[in-house]
Amino acid sequence: MPSPLGITGSTGHLGGRVARLLAAAGSEQRLVVRTPAKAPVLPRTTVAQASYADRDAVRRALEGLDTVLMVSAGEGERRVDEHRAFVDAAATAGVRHLVYISFYGASADATFTLARDHHVTEQHIEQSGMAWTFLRDNLYADFFLVMAGDDGVIRGPADDGRVAAVAQDDVASAVTAVLLACAAHEGRTYSLTGPESLTLAEAAATMTRVLGRRYEFVDETVEEAYASRSVYGAPGWQLDAWVSTYTAIASGELAAVTQDVERLTGHPPRSLADLLGSPL
Repeated sequence: MPSPLGITGSTGHLGGRVARLLAAAGSEQRLVVRTPAKAPVLPRTTVAQASYADRDAVRRALEGLDTVLMVSAGEGERRVDEHRAFVDAAATAGVRHLVYISFYGASADATFTLARDHHVTEQHIEQSGMAWTFLRDNLYADFFLVMAGDDGVIRGPADDGRVAAVAQDDVASAVTAVLLACAAHEGRTYSLTGPESLTLAEAAATMTRVLGRRYEFVDETVEEAYASRSVYGAPGWQLDAWVSTYTAIASGELAAVTQDVERLTGHPPRSLADLLGSPL
């Protein structure tokens, strides 16, 4: 009898969506969470407690599992260390296949600073001896609304660069498809995008049309971007991540559209208008 699927991140939107899709498919799961009381209550599901940095707890939580979904840890200065600890504990626990949620264009010299962290994590997984699958999602299209201020303005040094943003629910569906047929995806890397590549001005125009409220994009210089965000008192690494989200768009590194969502799920990804509820 196959072992349950190990699922991390189920208290968040992406991992929670995956857990619900797997439950609907009848899969047995073990949800690995920091706070068991927050885990979703689903059929054929058990809960184990562990934080990524606690190697012993992770090893205990993952023992007996063949395949584990590793949703990347929350953004933080020690994120890579937490990832390494989790990967090492998973290998020690006997996990055979690790499915990792990475970021589009992950590389050592990616403009988006957090994509470099994902590259380091991918390398560590490849060296772990476990089989692996990497799902590199582009910027979440769901975040366009968050990027806009209370005045409806998206500000950042993105120039007229394009981004092939993807809906979180499409990422969840793609991840679920991989987990339900893991053997077919070993050693594969998928780049998950939406169906279109938009400038932030075009995204703002779509938001205006669909939501009936005015949105616009205002390009900043890099210096202006750091200055406008310094009021939040965030640490340097966080400021770098925020600003480099926009400079990565400006560089063209997030622009290319792929067919991987449709290949994995059997349906085309949602456009921004679809996501926002447009009948068009």
